[in-house]
Amino acid sequence: MIDDRQRGWALAAFGMLMVSTDSLFIRAADFDAWTIAVVFGIASTVSLGTVAAVTTPEPLWRAARGAPGPLLLVAVLASTSQLAFTGAVNNTAVSNVVVIVAATPVLAAIFARIALGERTERQVIVAIVLVIAGIGLVVSGSLGEPTIDGDLLAVLAIVLFSMSVIVWRRHPELNRPLALAASSAAMAVIALPLASLGDAPWRVFVAAGAMGLVFNPIGRMSYSTAPKYAPAAEVALFAPVETVAATAWAWIFFSEAPSIRTVIGGLIVIGAVLFGTVGNRRTRARPA
Repeated sequence: MIDDRQRGWALAAFGMLMVSTDSLFIRAADFDAWTIAVVFGIASTVSLGTVAAVTTPEPLWRAARGAPGPLLLVAVLASTSQLAFTGAVNNTAVSNVVVIVAATPVLAAIFARIALGERTERQVIVAIVLVIAGIGLVVSGSLGEPTIDGDLLAVLAIVLFSMSVIVWRRHPELNRPLALAASSAAMAVIALPLASLGDAPWRVFVAAGAMGLVFNPIGRMSYSTAPKYAPAAEVALFAPVETVAATAWAWIFFSEAPSIRTVIGGLIVIGAVLFGTVGNRRTRARPA
């Protein structure tokens, strides 16, 4: 029988595996990020709102009033993070985006120290330096090219995403589906004025709709529940699941092989993450 920490790990791993399909659906939609965000936002609002209505014993407005501050904060962080991620996938190689996403655990450790008072150990500091080096290597290949915008959007996405992990950890009582539904609704509203729904081909509604109705909500629900059972840094450790899976999806379905620079940068990032999390836990567990 698994303990709470292992349950948290399993939820985080499964959640990131499901979320890794986002890049696949965004590329399949092959349209502007704002329109994809609107379709996805509406679909996921319906999906997550239905889950919230079914699973919440009290009226949703009353549940929202129970923790308005954290709910609003999650809505803002999650919606802007998803918008930035969608824009990143549309403006740079999927492999670049997901390698940058792999830095999430280290950022979560930093924010956990600031917001939750968790001490940042020397081994984690070394990992932070290595992660910065790995991201620098990935982004350096885009300097002077249009894809730099996508890489910077990916960095913004992981900063906001890491912050949201801390909020979930600090507020385990927060209604997960309601907060995620609010973030999806906020994303749709923000993107609507810039969307081109009338010009969108059918593939946009199929791909973004499937992403919003099924895959992304399941992934986000699983991942946002994981901090109830495991520390934020350990939950964030599983972000590289998306890195590996999404790179595989892009290679399999779009023949988008990652560059050598991206592979090396990705190995540095993933190695640093493992060094600063799993390796650090083993060091602490070793008898004196």
